[in-house]
Amino acid sequence: MANYTLQINNKNYRVDVEEDTPLLWVLRDNLGLVGTKYGCGIAQCGACTVHLNGIAVRSCVLPVSAIGTKKITTIEGLSANGEHPVQKAWSELDVPQCGYCQAGQMMTAAAFLSKNPKPSFEQIEEAMNGNICRCGTYHRIREAVALAATKRK
Repeated sequence: MANYTLQINNKNYRVDVEEDTPLLWVLRDNLGLVGTKYGCGIAQCGACTVHLNGIAVRSCVLPVSAIGTKKITTIEGLSANGEHPVQKAWSELDVPQCGYCQAGQMMTAAAFLSKNPKPSFEQIEEAMNGNICRCGTYHRIREAVALAATKRK
């Protein structure tokens, strides 16, 4: 076991875990941050997406030892009160059905919009392509990303 200090959602956490433990399990099992979901375990579905220094990454395959001093943001840290433009758009358009994939979808969308604040429909489609929604709410997800772009300051 090794000790790691992780900066998650602007707070420091100290964990004692094996170096190859995926960040997803550190978040969920060691720290109780359960907004990040387990989907496939092979970085193919996007349910486990978090931000690492503002970049969307799949936490199910990211070993805790690879994080170093990078800042981690989970869905719990996207905003304190649900006021992030992506969260507002998701709510306004009633995007989720089962909701399981939605934290990963929102984290992907937030990272994408931070780099491309005025995306085209095609750019939204491409950016969100790697996130799977088993309920098939893709049209509402795309619409919410486009709406969130208009809400950004």
